[in-house]
Amino acid sequence: MDQGLTAALLAGFSGASGETTGVWGPRVITNQPGEELWNYLRFELEHCTRFRWMIAFVTPAMLVPLKAVLADRPAGVTGQIITGTYAGFNPPAAFYELNKLPGVTARVATSRGFHAKGYSFTRTTGEEVLFTGSANFTKQALLTNRELTLRVVGTARGTVFQEFTTAFETEWKHAHPITPEWLEEYAATYHPPVTTAVHPTSAQKVTPNKMQQEALATLKASWKRGERRALVVSATGTGKTYLGAFAVQAFRPRRFLFIVHREEIALKARESFHRVIGGPASAFGILSGHRHDWDAQYLFATVQTVAQEQTQRHFTPTTFDFILIDEAHRAPAPSYQRVMAFFTPKFWLGMTATPERMDDADVYALFDYHVAYEIRLRTAIDNHLVCPFDYVGVADYTYHDQVIDEQTPLKRLAAPERVQYVLQQLAYYGTHGPVHGLVFCSRQAEAQEIAAQFTAAGHPAVALTNIDGPTKRAKAVRDLEVGRIEYIMTVDLFNEGIDIPCVNQVVMLRSTQSPVVFTQQLGRGLRRAAGKTSVLVLDFIGNYKNNYMIPVALTGHAPAANPAVRDTVVAPPTMGITTINFTRIARERILRSLEQTKVDALVHLKQAYRTLKQRCGRIPLMYDFAAAETVSPRAFTHQARVKNYNQFLARVKDDRPLTGWEDQVLTFITQELVNGLRPHELVLLKLLLEKNGKVTQAAYKAALKQYHAPSTSATLASVMAVLSLDFFDVAAGKTTRKKQYGNQAVVTLTATGYTWSQPMVIALREHAWFNLLVTDAVTTGLQLTQELDSRTAFTRGKGYTRKDVCRLLNWPKDISAPLYGYRVVDGVCPIFITVKKTTGQRSARYKNDLRSGDRLRWYTRSPRTLKSPEVRELLAGVSAGHQQVQMLLFAKRDDGCKAFTFLGEVKVVPTSIREEVLNGKRTVGMDLQLQHVLPLDQYRELFTD
Repeated sequence: MDQGLTAALLAGFSGASGETTGVWGPRVITNQPGEELWNYLRFELEHCTRFRWMIAFVTPAMLVPLKAVLADRPAGVTGQIITGTYAGFNPPAAFYELNKLPGVTARVATSRGFHAKGYSFTRTTGEEVLFTGSANFTKQALLTNRELTLRVVGTARGTVFQEFTTAFETEWKHAHPITPEWLEEYAATYHPPVTTAVHPTSAQKVTPNKMQQEALATLKASWKRGERRALVVSATGTGKTYLGAFAVQAFRPRRFLFIVHREEIALKARESFHRVIGGPASAFGILSGHRHDWDAQYLFATVQTVAQEQTQRHFTPTTFDFILIDEAHRAPAPSYQRVMAFFTPKFWLGMTATPERMDDADVYALFDYHVAYEIRLRTAIDNHLVCPFDYVGVADYTYHDQVIDEQTPLKRLAAPERVQYVLQQLAYYGTHGPVHGLVFCSRQAEAQEIAAQFTAAGHPAVALTNIDGPTKRAKAVRDLEVGRIEYIMTVDLFNEGIDIPCVNQVVMLRSTQSPVVFTQQLGRGLRRAAGKTSVLVLDFIGNYKNNYMIPVALTGHAPAANPAVRDTVVAPPTMGITTINFTRIARERILRSLEQTKVDALVHLKQAYRTLKQRCGRIPLMYDFAAAETVSPRAFTHQARVKNYNQFLARVKDDRPLTGWEDQVLTFITQELVNGLRPHELVLLKLLLEKNGKVTQAAYKAALKQYHAPSTSATLASVMAVLSLDFFDVAAGKTTRKKQYGNQAVVTLTATGYTWSQPMVIALREHAWFNLLVTDAVTTGLQLTQELDSRTAFTRGKGYTRKDVCRLLNWPKDISAPLYGYRVVDGVCPIFITVKKTTGQRSARYKNDLRSGDRLRWYTRSPRTLKSPEVRELLAGVSAGHQQVQMLLFAKRDDGCKAFTFLGEVKVVPTSIREEVLNGKRTVGMDLQLQHVLPLDQYRELFTD
């Protein structure tokens, strides 16, 4: 340890060693995306035996993700936290929550002006780690603010760590514990700091927020173009109702009709519209089973009433020149269809947070496939339009080794033991103070029984079901708002259309039926309200088949985008000051569900396709998937059962006939080029499509320059080897890959430049469908190249197969099959390691240990010695400090991953080279030094459990 630590410190403070700083070296952390300070603290918490913090300011909301980490730590891990009362920043709730932390003792500093910010850890491997700088333990400081925090790593003997220990122990000695008596006194005398935050009152004028301004601009443009229908997709809590009011105000209709499925929603909408538009209250009427304001200029109606024939006799088809359908995902229902068939306004506007439906009914078609504006949950969070939340996925209750699942009987769902467990988790993760919670259950009887048990335990609750009328529902909501009850239990009654801004807890006691339902229920807590700073979303995760839908809903990625969805679980991202957290068992249950969905990846692709087709109003192409940003088109490049997009379309019965050769060529382009790993082949194909099949070398090089892509002779030769298919003229079973791709060149090179091969000329000219699919594949691939750095062969952090590496290194043939762990060709050696090897694999004897986050122990093949020609070639110039072979390191976590992540160039550490014996065979081991710091998220994903 000392040798690596010394090198890291020298690199960090003097640059003398020329090495990176890795997990051991000093770092300056400024909350760059993916490198937030909280991610570093969480990593240390997961790998420490003790931590000591001196932090002046603590916010209760930031303690929620800390609780999730500590819930999984072994009992022997201890923590000490010193905080204070400086400037009255820490509310009483912060001290209540600190006392809940398992294995942690917190005290209150007595020093005058206590304003420290220091986080100290003792790792399980023995190192001491200290973070110090400007960051308090608040969400803004740890996640989004531009803070400066220095991390240093060393041993307990180091002066810096001894000085921190002395300072901490001195402060700790004089600090006092957080006793109930002290808390009571502090709460009684506490006065929060004065803030300038302003929460509008009902008397204040409402002005459009950023989202509403942008949406209004697009709607006005639609009106100018003569559009008759439009759909606005806007996440819950972003202000859809006010947007509708602003749109009506701008349109200035003679008469306006608002349609929704519940009277209480209509009543609230009327209030919002009146507040924006103004005028006499009598101009804003209600049309429902209880009230009939037939002549109101602005009429707010329930669909059940306005769809009736006797109601429609009071109007003509043109009575209203602007009609707005709220919760427009319901519009395919027969009642809405009767309304839309009767009225012919100048403009129809549909508004919804979730246009996707589980029954595949086409909402987009009803509004002429015209999405005027769209803002999904992630964008709403990034733009501060909704209340931040802390999602915590915890394991559901286990009864005699039986985990809750879809088949669990009611007596176990509502068993006192499970209810007590749920209450314990709510007490742990919940924040001290008033509770306004919604609990979503799987069955109505479960909701009623759990509500009764919550009430008996001192947490007043009521259950609401679909048979409860508006009066009972309204009373329950009022009781929740004023604090007479703490929880409302329901199944799906409040999935949509209910506005309770005070909700600060959303509890999920059911399986995730779909990402749509999950988002709807999550959205119940996202409306902003005075004094509301965060929402706790507590999800009890049982042994459900649909667990994989949780990260799908949180990220917006479709299940087919499996790696991105998995990353959300393994290394949960932050979204602004919103956090995502999973306890260990909950994480394992989701990952198991994800593994099972791999088998059905094609099923999820089909569902994503149907959804996109509804939105487009036509057969979507691969590029449409890229534009929608839900499924990466790369999902079509590695399917076992479909080799190209036309084959996929055949699975959904939208394909067109291709010749056998055309199918093979399309497979080649899809499998080898659409991934966008380099632009060279794609740029040439694009030029040939645009220039009638003829392109000069000068024009090609000029185009490559626009993509910042090198045009060396070796690269250009490689492009032709690929497009002539010579690169693929290697064995693939009983045939060759070249034969599988059509066995004829796609492009030829002549003295005057590049041209299509004759078969391509004929196919593109005579078959428009083939031409369209080739153009789509090329366009999509070029779009995907923007995710990589075209100036270099490989982009750090991106994934590559062995075959990709052979191509991008300009090797004349695909030699990936016999490549195994490494190969030296023309002074370049790609190295492929699998970190978690399967027991019994021949390579399992090699343990690749990334010792400090930037130095990896690696071994040659066996049997090898220092005198072996292969080893001598690898190590040429190393001892003299001038390594001659360029080594490129690629790593994957386990064999479940197809691609290897490129970690960058590595150098051999000369003093680490030695012959070793592994499993009875001689090999040569050496340390490989990364030349760039490995980002923390990659280190966690690849090298930690």
